[in-house]
Amino acid sequence: MKYARIAYEGRVQQAWEDSGMVRLADGRRVSETEVVWLPPVTPGTILALGLNYADHAAEIASQTPDEPMVFLKGANTLVGHRAFTPRPDDASNMHYECELAVVLGRPARNVAKADAYDYIAGYTVANDYAVRNYLEGFYRPNFRIKSRDNCTPIGPWLVDAADIPDPMDLRLTTRVNGVTTQEGSTRDMLFDVPFLIEYFSSFMTLQPGDLILTGTPKGTVNVMPGDEVVTEIESIGALYNTIIARRP
Repeated sequence: MKYARIAYEGRVQQAWEDSGMVRLADGRRVSETEVVWLPPVTPGTILALGLNYADHAAEIASQTPDEPMVFLKGANTLVGHRAFTPRPDDASNMHYECELAVVLGRPARNVAKADAYDYIAGYTVANDYAVRNYLEGFYRPNFRIKSRDNCTPIGPWLVDAADIPDPMDLRLTTRVNGVTTQEGSTRDMLFDVPFLIEYFSSFMTLQPGDLILTGTPKGTVNVMPGDEVVTEIESIGALYNTIIARRP
């Protein structure tokens, strides 16, 4: 099943996908443009992967990591489907990052890879924008790149884990103004989802609602104010976002 958090008629509520429509708790069905989309989960910890696809590392002239390159994000970064993300006036290269987002379903500590899928509630789509000219020093991606307000659209749906038989074989696609600019597959991750859950849970307790953003493949291009960016993952959904101008 596909779940969403939306605002409709002045009230935040849960909704479901129903044959291309949005079904409300009272049974009414409305179109997706009639509601305000919120992030489908209220996250605790947001763990994000950098350079988790070899082709993307090569694309930005970086070496592939020997172990996961991880950074934390705040809830302030998340915004919903069909929302707006600002491009700073001084950005010389701001690009999207289509990513599979993993949502934890129960506390996880010292989980073995073989058991990792038992701890997942579901999956959604994330678009973790980066402003590359904000890169500083040896540490990447840094705080200024990845912690900006509204820099990470997520959604529209949270899809039950049981409805995704193999999350490590999903097609990722990005379109900018209707033109396909990025294509890849989750099977090309350097560190797959079971590995990441084993890795993180070996030194910290993961909690229900925690998010793992698993990185992006090759194909990131500079986006400008007015661009409509659609990041889509097979069987999960298509996440729409529009770039707007804003001062740093």
